[in-house]
Amino acid sequence: MHMLRHAPRMLLGQALGSSRVRYMSDLPVAPVADSAFVEAWKKVIPNMEPPKTPLSFMHPRPPTPSSIPSKISVNFVLPYQSELSTKQVDMVIIPATTGQMGVLPGHVATIAELKPGVLSVHEGSEVTKYFVSSGFAFIHANSFADIVAVEAVPVDQIDPSLVQKGLAEFTQKLSSASTDLEKAEAQIGVDVHGALNSSITG
Repeated sequence: MHMLRHAPRMLLGQALGSSRVRYMSDLPVAPVADSAFVEAWKKVIPNMEPPKTPLSFMHPRPPTPSSIPSKISVNFVLPYQSELSTKQVDMVIIPATTGQMGVLPGHVATIAELKPGVLSVHEGSEVTKYFVSSGFAFIHANSFADIVAVEAVPVDQIDPSLVQKGLAEFTQKLSSASTDLEKAEAQIGVDVHGALNSSITG
């Protein structure tokens, strides 16, 4: 029992010492076992079969192509639904915290945090725009992009009058806020509604 209690800590140390961090774009074409973990497990508890690790449950990604494809495959998901599933498009423009980021086929592997703003999906002459509140974008070297947002809505479904009303209300709250918490909450409201306003006026 003593060995079992300390097994996770010992395995973690051994596994981290012998392997690097895995990224989604590093996943192999076929599912494989996490060899570093299995090897560390067998050293600590040789008489017990090792449990499955997250790597065992991950769907394999297509290999990185030898040439840059003409399209980028986009997965765009929310906590409660999928907006886009492996949709092949020409380009996607992401509202990253570092600025607007255009992603084309062959883009280098990148992780970007999203800020309130417009996510644009370009397919030929058609451009679909979503307002996203926050989230992350995972750009993979094999021309796949996984975009995860906390909340999103098509820009053409936003009600301008409600945006103006919300912006005025949070601006008033910010000017009358007396505590740091009230100021922070009001500032978030101003930032989000300001970004919403820009998405429908810009």
